[in-house]
Amino acid sequence: MPRSKIEYIDSVEIKNKKVLLRVDFNVSLDASSAIADDTRIQQSLGTITHLLKNNNRLIIISHLGRPEGRDKTYSLQVVADKLQQYLPGHSVRLVNDFLTDLVVDKSSETGKASRKEYPKDQAADEVLLLENIRFYNEEKKNDPDFARKLASLAQVYVNDAFGVSHRTDASVVGIPQYLPSYGGLLLKREVEMIGHLLEQPKKPFVAIIGGAKIATKIALIGKLLELADYLLIGGGLANTFLAAQGYEVGKSFCEYERIEHARRLLFLAAQKNTAVILPSDVAVGDPKNTENASAIKRITELTKQDQILDLGPESQAKYGALISKAKTIVWNGPVGYFENPQYRRGTDFTYYAITENTEATSVVGGGDTLAAISKKEYLDKITHISTGGAAMLEFMEKGTLPGIEALSKIG
Repeated sequence: MPRSKIEYIDSVEIKNKKVLLRVDFNVSLDASSAIADDTRIQQSLGTITHLLKNNNRLIIISHLGRPEGRDKTYSLQVVADKLQQYLPGHSVRLVNDFLTDLVVDKSSETGKASRKEYPKDQAADEVLLLENIRFYNEEKKNDPDFARKLASLAQVYVNDAFGVSHRTDASVVGIPQYLPSYGGLLLKREVEMIGHLLEQPKKPFVAIIGGAKIATKIALIGKLLELADYLLIGGGLANTFLAAQGYEVGKSFCEYERIEHARRLLFLAAQKNTAVILPSDVAVGDPKNTENASAIKRITELTKQDQILDLGPESQAKYGALISKAKTIVWNGPVGYFENPQYRRGTDFTYYAITENTEATSVVGGGDTLAAISKKEYLDKITHISTGGAAMLEFMEKGTLPGIEALSKIG
């Protein structure tokens, strides 16, 4: 797999500079709009402290959610407050609108090209956090002028946001066109861990793929069939494969229009000698019922009224046995409707089976997967927890991402 040549901040000297740092602080919020899980903030602290100890002044860029215009619901003020707790020796200030508050674009009276003049009101101990970058429509459009204005704020650009590096947004791929650009420490760990896993996996290699939709994972599954010895499929994804094999899946989520894709993947698996493992028994019930336990049925016993919501105990045992013998494990996507506690047993079992295999290199990622395990003990037993969902999938499929390519050096 080709690997882009990137310079990371621990291999170059960046001192006394204005640094524009792109991070992924797209944290989950609770019903009161407080931060429910600040893992993404913690994961970039290594890069932040590394740059600060070298007397750099940081201007941090992130997004939060998918706002339509300037929506205070998605303000990064809560992120600024949380970041302040982790940086007691610095003052963290949220910049409401960098275009009016920070950008200084001086043009000479003689009509010569305009020149940059960096913001002068940032104190030595101050960290600036720009308000939600998705408040600006130009961000998603990768508007060149918008990227240039962002770049005018600093002398160096650092990307530590693996989770959005599959995007072609201005703050991801636009800014590197105007500034010397480097990868952060979190980005480095993601690229090295996932890249090594795909290039030199120890056998047996067990991949667990869950979630709902096959459409977003067809290419990844095709890639894994070239690498994995066993592909364990769960969640709504498994229903489409079961239907492709002729089983009744009743009222379960199923992408019937993708059944032919599932059949092709099963055929490819046979050619590659990769064993595709599907549930043999399942938990069925009402996804809205959080009080009563579900019924367990074998897949041969399902009726048109049944709704599959989790793995059954026999399937859990079968999956667990394969996970326990693995030397390489990749997991993306919960294997059941984990949001309802009645249907999270399969996902919990999968998690604990992975943590109990101390001999394997394990990589776990995906937004829903991380949400399912975020409050668990033994997280340190997993070799690498990826911050990327779609980014992890695309990187595993292609070996690179637009944000990584934007940092690539020639030669």
